[in-house]
Amino acid sequence: MKIFAENRKAKFNYNILEKFEAGMVLNGQEVKSIRLGRMTLDASYVTLKTSTKSGTPEPYLIGATIPAYQPKNAPANYNPGQSRKLLLSKSEIKHLIGKTNKTGLTLIPLRVYSNNAKIKLEFGIARGKKKYDKREDIKKREQEREIARKFGKI
Repeated sequence: MKIFAENRKAKFNYNILEKFEAGMVLNGQEVKSIRLGRMTLDASYVTLKTSTKSGTPEPYLIGATIPAYQPKNAPANYNPGQSRKLLLSKSEIKHLIGKTNKTGLTLIPLRVYSNNAKIKLEFGIARGKKKYDKREDIKKREQEREIARKFGKI
């Protein structure tokens, strides 16, 4: 399992409550660009948009940037920051609808990786951390480093 992109700030800014795996609807040049590691997940999120055809909500990845594989050979209307549809089962979508209706919960992408030659997105249901929670995490990390230094592990 190779990781192509990772949202490193997600675990610092959010408490991840549950994780999900979803496929993404991509075209060929986007797949090639992701496999080269050019995708970024900074400031991206997952949302549920209601489709016009069936009226049911569908998950979309918004804010992720996938630059063109060959910029000079890209289609004229290619948008690297466009929203991309995620592939989930109906039961997972219903579960997400129930969870996201609660206040303070959001869907945050964590990483993009390959699973059996297919590109998958791992995202989680998250609750934002307060400033004092972040300070506690930093303090714990520093204490663990100090203990490791004293016992000669670093």
